[in-house]
Amino acid sequence: MLLSYCVVNTDGRELLLACLEAIERTRPRALESEVIVLDNASKDGSVEAVRELGREIRLIERERRYGKAENDTALLQQARGRYCLLLNEDAELQPGAAEALLEALEADRGAAVAGAQLLSPDATPQPCAFRLPGAGTAIAGALLLHRWLTVQSKGEASREVGWVQSSAVLVRREAAEQVGWLDPAFFVYSDETDFCKRLGDAGWRILWVPAARAVHHHQLGSDLAGADRRIVEFHRNRDLYLRKHKGRFAALALRPLLAFPYLVRALVALIRPGESAARYLAHARQALLPRRGEGMREAEAHA
Repeated sequence: MLLSYCVVNTDGRELLLACLEAIERTRPRALESEVIVLDNASKDGSVEAVRELGREIRLIERERRYGKAENDTALLQQARGRYCLLLNEDAELQPGAAEALLEALEADRGAAVAGAQLLSPDATPQPCAFRLPGAGTAIAGALLLHRWLTVQSKGEASREVGWVQSSAVLVRREAAEQVGWLDPAFFVYSDETDFCKRLGDAGWRILWVPAARAVHHHQLGSDLAGADRRIVEFHRNRDLYLRKHKGRFAALALRPLLAFPYLVRALVALIRPGESAARYLAHARQALLPRRGEGMREAEAHA
């Protein structure tokens, strides 16, 4: 089999149905493919809704919540396709996306990952490919030059990048197996960054393919009640990435640089309507002390 559509869902019933409808609408009929949905112990009727569709969808039902890296790994291991199109439930593929991603990996046998251009619901392109984190990206952020020096999802041509967001990304399954899949130490955030870094270290290339487009609804961002836990999880896992790949001393040394742009944004928010200075200050505190507080992992453990 050539292609496996691999969807992770956590309490996103309506978004999941829209994601599956987009797959059905854009699926290349001439290619052999399958659809797998991993339901992450949802409580909103997602499983029943998938069954009611009456389609050939393989369903993996979790009895308790797992992190994004573990769920993506489970899908990769269960998939029968040579290529696996990893999707969050809040991503909707646009026409031609699967073909463009497949074409990119088929044309470049040294590439392991091809990431789609993510769009906001109003069709505005979102930054979704970046240089790998390190001293250079931290300095760029401190100088407020992140968008110009770190973001790599620019232009109209496919290009090699450091890492891509995993909301809509095609993975060469043999490459994922070669590097030992995704690291379960990353519950959510930085899991795809670490995965792309390890693939690069193993000699594989990471591609961003702007011809492949997917609308991304940012389900996590709409969960206002969980904002504090998301901030903890984001900085905790970025610090984990830096300690893993740059060393403990480098990770400690970079913390002030990582916190600085949030402090600047907090000051700006004091005079800009609609901005939350408190939220930016929370980011700054967490960047300085990334291992404090409870994140999304603890929330799921207590659920």
